[in-house]
Amino acid sequence: MRTLLAMALLVLAWSMPATGLAEIPSPLPPLHKTLSAALATLPPENHLLLDREPIEQFLVALDGSPPDWAQVYGHGHYDPGHDERLFALNRERDAQREGKEPLQWLVTVVWLGELSRFDEEEGGFRVALGPKFTRTSWGEVRFKHEDLPATLIASAGEATADLKVRMQRGERIDIDVVLCGRLVPDESLVYDFSHDVEGLGLIMPVVRIEAVAFVLADGSH
Repeated sequence: MRTLLAMALLVLAWSMPATGLAEIPSPLPPLHKTLSAALATLPPENHLLLDREPIEQFLVALDGSPPDWAQVYGHGHYDPGHDERLFALNRERDAQREGKEPLQWLVTVVWLGELSRFDEEEGGFRVALGPKFTRTSWGEVRFKHEDLPATLIASAGEATADLKVRMQRGERIDIDVVLCGRLVPDESLVYDFSHDVEGLGLIMPVVRIEAVAFVLADGSH
């Protein structure tokens, strides 16, 4: 009887969910050597917006043609009507864009990154992130991100020791941070002006991030 009871308790324990067990942490995303290797880890059927030409095609599909920047800018940032015209431009374009297919596209863009330090506890390199600006016939394009993980850490695998030595020598190690996601429905595209170049239009597509990949900036395609 005792043997049967022990066996029954053992079977019951096996069938119960292991709620008391610690979750196994997911592995860190790898630092790829080539862009093609990084892109292969992302969801398929996405639109690569990595260069001027596909970015311009994407903007045409969304909004048709660029704004009349000179008319919107007027006499500059201190023009009394500057802000009102910019606000009106964004509201008008938002309305015209509603329901268009590219709003649902999965797109892949690139931000600039740098390995900041090695995190011994996590076992990977922390990544510092910065925007990438692309000059186009529409103006300057800078993708914005939403829902990006608060902490970005890349695993370098066998290259870890070499990268540590390079960092100890004070060498800057640049990487590309490849971001994949969809436009935010309520704020898909924001028009503004550059703060560095007077009168230069700035277009900021806002992407809700679904996947991230890292690649050494000098990696070949």
